Amino acid sequence: MAEQTDTTKRITKINVQEVAKALAGDLRLRIIEALGESELSISQLAEALGVAQPTVTINVQLLESAGLVESKQGVNREKICYRTYDTIVFDLPMKPGEGLHGEEEVRMGIGMYTACQVEAPCGLIGSDEMIGCPDDPRAFYDPGRGSASLLWFGGSGHVEYHFPNPVPPGVELNELRLSAEVCSEAPGFDMEWPSDIAVWINGSFIGEWRSPSDFGDRKGLLTPSRWLGMTQYGKLTEWKVGNEGSSVNGEGSSSVKLEDLNLHFSRPIVVRIGVKEDAVNARGLNLFGEQFGDYPQGLKLTFVHKT
Repeated sequence: MAEQTDTTKRITKINVQEVAKALAGDLRLRIIEALGESELSISQLAEALGVAQPTVTINVQLLESAGLVESKQGVNREKICYRTYDTIVFDLPMKPGEGLHGEEEVRMGIGMYTACQVEAPCGLIGSDEMIGCPDDPRAFYDPGRGSASLLWFGGSGHVEYHFPNPVPPGVELNELRLSAEVCSEAPGFDMEWPSDIAVWINGSFIGEWRSPSDFGDRKGLLTPSRWLGMTQYGKLTEWKVGNEGSSVNGEGSSSVKLEDLNLHFSRPIVVRIGVKEDAVNARGLNLFGEQFGDYPQGLKLTFVHKT
C-alpha cells in the first residue's frame, strides 16, 4: 500500500505559488494520478507514463520540493515514490505581499549583463572553455557570454544588469541587498593588488569595497583544476540599501536610501558593478559565477519586505 493518508494538507499563503507551479505541468499531474493507488519506482513511472526516466526524475523532484510527493529507497536501492496527500486546501492571500516570503531572491548569471564598458586586459570563461579571445573586448559581446562563469577586466570599467522586480505595488520594502563574489584583477594574480569595486543601482552610487588582492594563493573551492596560475577565488561582498542609507559589508557607504532608487514594479532594476575611472585604486575586477571561486552563485539581489 502507498504510504499516504486521506488527511487534508493546508497550503499556507506563502507556499501557494510553489505548490501551484508544481501542479501546473501536465506530466506532474499524471505522476500524481499514477501514484494515486500504489507507490511506484522511477522506472515504473517512466514505463507507465511513456516518458524517459530522466524526465520523470526531474518532475518528481519538483513535486518533492512542493511537498506533494515523497520517496524512499527500495530493496534494490531504487527510488520508490508515493503521494503524501489526497486533498489539499489553499489559503489564498488576502492583501498585497501576503503571498510572498519575507525575502525574495533574484539570481543572475554573470554573463547576463545588458551593457558593458571594458578594456584589455579582459576576458570571459565558461565552465569548459574561453568565450571569444582573451584580452579582446569584443568577446564581451559574444552571443555565448550568457554561459560565463568568470569575467574580468583591468583598470576601470563596468558591467550592467537588468533585474526584474518581484515585489508587487503596495508592499513596503525594508532592504535591498546585492551580493557577489569579487576581487581585483592583476596579470596572472597578485596578492598585493587593491582595487575599489563599486556598485550603482538605478544610477545611484551605493558604495565601494576595497578588494585587497587578486586572490590566487590557493585553489578556489569550485574553480576547475585546469585553471592554473590565475585568479582562483574572491570575497563574497554585500551592498545593502535600507531606509536610513547604504552600506557595504555592514559598514556605512553612502546616504542613498530605498526611496532614492525609484523602484517600480514594471521597470527593470539596473545594477552596475565596476571600477570608477577616478577610483583611488582602479585595478580592475574579477566577477565569479556558480562554477568558479568559493561560492556557488553569480549575482544575487535580495528584496526584504515587511510581512
